[in-house]
Amino acid sequence: LRGSKSFTAALPGETERNGHGLAYKSVSVGHLEVAPLSPSRLSLGRASSTATSTVAPDQGRPRDYLVLAIFSCFCPVWPINIVALVFSIMSRNSGQQGDVDGARRLGRMARLLSIVSIVLGTIIIVLYISISV
Repeated sequence: LRGSKSFTAALPGETERNGHGLAYKSVSVGHLEVAPLSPSRLSLGRASSTATSTVAPDQGRPRDYLVLAIFSCFCPVWPINIVALVFSIMSRNSGQQGDVDGARRLGRMARLLSIVSIVLGTIIIVLYISISV
């Protein structure tokens, strides 16, 4: 089987619409900046996920601090550590949905609340031990 020399690909800034709200432009193989990877990829309906990814490959996933939030739940400052756990879970969900900035913001808030909870919990435990002895 021989592949076609032209195909349709999604390109940013094009005004032609295909009825689905996505811009497409028909181009030939000779006009591409990069040759297709294989003959089986000559007919493309959409841009690949690697071309539309907004995360740089060296950055990786943002941290959600779930272990720290769970550890802070053992401290006796229950409203703060529960909120830290919720922010950590929200950060993980945002990261899985591809919202990297939101995941970073929620992860930083979870880390801050977890640290505050651990510090306040340690102070409460030390005060309780020193007063009761």
